[in-house]
Amino acid sequence: MELARWLVFGVAFITAIGGLLADYFLASGAQHIKNPRWPPHAKFHNAQGILMGILLATLTIALLFRHQALSRENLVLAALLASVYWLGIFAAPVFPGTAFVDPEFAAGAPNVGRVPLQLAIGFVLVGMLFVAVAVGFLWS
Repeated sequence: MELARWLVFGVAFITAIGGLLADYFLASGAQHIKNPRWPPHAKFHNAQGILMGILLATLTIALLFRHQALSRENLVLAALLASVYWLGIFAAPVFPGTAFVDPEFAAGAPNVGRVPLQLAIGFVLVGMLFVAVAVGFLWS
């Protein structure tokens, strides 16, 4: 169960800091919250997304490290909480007019093959959550 706990923790930690780093602190912030072409309301929703990742990660970590043994049920709940942010990224393209990258940044956007980087990261992290839950059920 410890391996499962630490896998979910890793996803939560990356979720907590990833959006803040990518959308605010790193150079890619120029494509997001620091983009002068973005209207204030778009920046508001970007900030909301950053904070949602931090809050979901905080809840996940609190659940993982409560003062009791980690049960299978709490492991699954923690994995579900840790997946919410990434499931939102997977589903966001169904809304009209959305894109993983604004057109002016598309040529330099990082991809893994033909997959946008943030989508590839999401696939890896949600895969880690599936592995964590499987480990928790098989070896606990």
